[in-house]
Amino acid sequence: MTEQPSQAGRITISVDAMGGDSGPATVVAGIAKSASVNPDIAFILHGPEQTLRKLVAKRRVLQGRVVFRDCTDVVTMEDKPSQVVRSGKQTSMWSTLDSVRQGEAHGAVSCGNTGALMALSMMRLRKLPGVNRPAIAILWPSRNPQGFNVMLDVGADVRADAKDLLQYALMGASYARNGMALERPRIGLLNVGTEEHKGRAELKEAHAMITEFAEQANFEFVGFVEGSDIPGDKADVIITDGFTGNVAIKTGEGTASLIGDLLRQAFKYSPLSRLASVLAITSLNRLKIRIDPRRVNGGVFLGLNGTVVKSHGGADATGVSAAVKLAYTLAQSGFAEKLAARVASTAELAQDAAHTPPKAGE
Repeated sequence: MTEQPSQAGRITISVDAMGGDSGPATVVAGIAKSASVNPDIAFILHGPEQTLRKLVAKRRVLQGRVVFRDCTDVVTMEDKPSQVVRSGKQTSMWSTLDSVRQGEAHGAVSCGNTGALMALSMMRLRKLPGVNRPAIAILWPSRNPQGFNVMLDVGADVRADAKDLLQYALMGASYARNGMALERPRIGLLNVGTEEHKGRAELKEAHAMITEFAEQANFEFVGFVEGSDIPGDKADVIITDGFTGNVAIKTGEGTASLIGDLLRQAFKYSPLSRLASVLAITSLNRLKIRIDPRRVNGGVFLGLNGTVVKSHGGADATGVSAAVKLAYTLAQSGFAEKLAARVASTAELAQDAAHTPPKAGE
């Protein structure tokens, strides 16, 4: 059954109800949580319609704000991206992206298979003119006033040359400006040291290119940064290749989990430490909220003709709501259009810069 969304004046988010580990009930609970605090949001929900209608009917806040797209198939975490591209037309993920492609929705959210979602996004939405490699950008808890830093790429593509890193800088700056309200974000290029003579050749070349375009693109380039600066306050946006970025976030997630386990063990060590935990409960709760990964759940696919947010597969209702909020915020700011204009305005100049012969003596 096909319906046309009629929520005039609202920003519509296309949601894949079938991608998460916890099933559609969690996804519906997440969009209901988002709808309860945002009267200007509506949804197109993709999956088995009968099942979804029953779940939505239990949430009064969703009444009149959800359009259904009946989909019989689901992309599993085990499916290969190439297989989904060839034979995934009946899946909820494919349908979710098509709603953005057809202009029915302002952005898409899915908790599904990351590789398949990126492959389908590139096929259905296409890359922006001038973009060689799309990137996945995530928010990382930091010491900065905004509380988070943007980091990209974190796994869309394991490789990145100097021109790719320049594009990541442009896209990351646009994301920080529109998603975090940072008028002039600071960009750092991840390296093994901050000295300009360190690092691979493509990093040195990217350093020069980003320096050249910083003023034109209205961001501040702080130069090379190190791994310790990812959660720091030296930069607002950290640029790196997908291999390095993915290793970094997985290391960070593992370390945070270890610290949490060690802290719980320490507070259980003796009656005195248990008493200390009771006395410190307010501070511990504040810390828990501050570093709660659910609050920043959602990696944004940058460099496509449309906004796609990848929610964590194991996200609960709070996590799904956070991913929806991110998609809504970017749609509200006109991020996709602004990013397309920024990439288009610099692509040709970047191409020229990449082929400019070195000056004598260089």
